[in-house]
Amino acid sequence: MEAYAVVETGGTQCRVTVGSVIEVNRMAGEPGSDVELTVLTVNTGDAIRIGMPTVEDAKVVATVLGHKRGDKLVNFRKNRRKGYERRVGHRQELTVLKIKSIA
Repeated sequence: MEAYAVVETGGTQCRVTVGSVIEVNRMAGEPGSDVELTVLTVNTGDAIRIGMPTVEDAKVVATVLGHKRGDKLVNFRKNRRKGYERRVGHRQELTVLKIKSIA
């Protein structure tokens, strides 16, 4: 079984393995730089460690591949028979990370 970790960043949690590529909410960091993520759970293959709330000595290092914008989400409101229509679009700023190591 391959080692994995559950990390939290930007209010969301992700299950990651070494070499996986994830998209998270925009983080500070230039492309090519390394960032350290908060580890909630780590599975090394022979033991599972669950943090309360985080695993103290566990470390997940990721490399910033780049920044991009997500797909456009459209919010549309309408009141029938009143002539009211409102349309708002939103694109979330994202950071693409590649997991380098789980320790």
